[in-house]
Amino acid sequence: MENYKAERKKVLKRKLILIAVDLLILVVSFLFFVWIKPASVRIYLPTYFNPFLFLCLVWMVVSIFIAKFDIYKARKPKDFYIPIFIANLTILAIITTLIYSFGAFNYSRLIVFGTILLATIFEIIFGFLYFSYKRPVVVPEFDQTKIKKPQYYPTDKSFVTDKEDEAKYIESREQIKNIITGETSENVYDYISKYIDVGNPKNLLVSTTTQFNINKLQDNYYSSIINLHKINDFRRINKFFESVSTKLPYGGIYINSAETYPLRKRRIINEYPPVINYIYYFFDFIFTRVFPKLPVVKKFYFYVTLGRNRVISRAETLGRLYSCGFECIEEKFIDGYLYYVVRKIKEPAYDDNPTYGPFVRLQRYGKNGKLIGVYKMRTMHAYSEYLQEYVYMKNQLQEGGKFSNDFRVTAAGRFMRRFWLDELPMIFNVIKGDMKVVGVRPLSKHYFNLYSDELKEKRTKIKPGLVPPFYADMPKTLEEIMESENRYLDAYNKNPLWTDIRYFFTAFYNIVFKRARSN
Repeated sequence: MENYKAERKKVLKRKLILIAVDLLILVVSFLFFVWIKPASVRIYLPTYFNPFLFLCLVWMVVSIFIAKFDIYKARKPKDFYIPIFIANLTILAIITTLIYSFGAFNYSRLIVFGTILLATIFEIIFGFLYFSYKRPVVVPEFDQTKIKKPQYYPTDKSFVTDKEDEAKYIESREQIKNIITGETSENVYDYISKYIDVGNPKNLLVSTTTQFNINKLQDNYYSSIINLHKINDFRRINKFFESVSTKLPYGGIYINSAETYPLRKRRIINEYPPVINYIYYFFDFIFTRVFPKLPVVKKFYFYVTLGRNRVISRAETLGRLYSCGFECIEEKFIDGYLYYVVRKIKEPAYDDNPTYGPFVRLQRYGKNGKLIGVYKMRTMHAYSEYLQEYVYMKNQLQEGGKFSNDFRVTAAGRFMRRFWLDELPMIFNVIKGDMKVVGVRPLSKHYFNLYSDELKEKRTKIKPGLVPPFYADMPKTLEEIMESENRYLDAYNKNPLWTDIRYFFTAFYNIVFKRARSN
């Protein structure tokens, strides 16, 4: 924890220095163009003082948001120049819109455009000098196989037969420990060492974002892979996980980390000064959480960011892992990141069409046991459908047959579920003929397997419905839900039309007058 805090302080100090330098560049550029104007400086400075302060505010917010001051992370000059161009073009677009569309401020076009242009030139020169005379401080990607160590020790170390072998083994383990604690912390090392022997050459340690470094490994050689680089910077997360899965044997361990939504918000609020931190978080929320989900700007987002530093939820992280053939052994929040230990249990699903947008099409059991695509509004984080068994094992079911404390459900999803907004798209299934208005719920594979064989057979003989018997009987436990559906199915088989009419109006009464709600 101390190493983590010390590193955070160093990062913040570097950013503050760069922000001060950039503000100085902006002030010098502004004063230069005020000076070359034909009128007196005493006239221009008071006139443009307030607009210049606004320009500084926009300049800082956009620059921080685009990560222009993360020069210490840059591996190549282009990693520094590209954010400068993106940030400054964005600033230019904002100021130009204010000038020409809203008539805001009494700007001199020469001063404002000239200031931005000259400041950009100075920033490029500064970056050139930085990379020419001082290489950025970065942790290089490393591969544990490059560390000299004995090549014959299994996990139980049964072949360590003399003191020389034991000394080599201890030296190897200490080298790996120093690498892990140097890039992360003692807490992370303790967490990792609970599950694997870091000195074992069959356990690979890397810090990488590219699947190329994984694909070149020998199949089934390593019994575990530990990646110290957070998955938020992976360009194609699932492809990376799939590569790891193909290299590990069944039962192989994979350890990695992610920065989730709440952790990112906490970091931003604590990292930046008051007011600026919430302004930054607002733009970060729009850019990293809204843009990737909108088809119009999604490609632009990934073109600009290359997938780096994206925001990802805990549910999506674990769901992606489960879709790629892993099961979660343990997850833990350490030093501002979610660390997880997973085990390979099957081959990846290679899902090319995950439910990622605002509308989802979920696979559910219909009539005759046929799988149908049920349309719904998204109420859960992406890839949540792969976590049903995991959530069931951890939380079981609450009243009404839903999972208790289901972390997969979003805040907007809870609101939509309360008023059935998420189920409105199922009307298309009714129109298509896959469902009818009243009937048993269309169930996922996991829920379907919780039912008795007798009820499964009864359910698949009729179409599922938009309005389930749940709202007529209001059962609380899974057993009561099954009894409720049994009664409905028995009644429906005797008199289909009258049963559906009776259940529909009973459900309507409970919803309107008794405030029956879905969780």
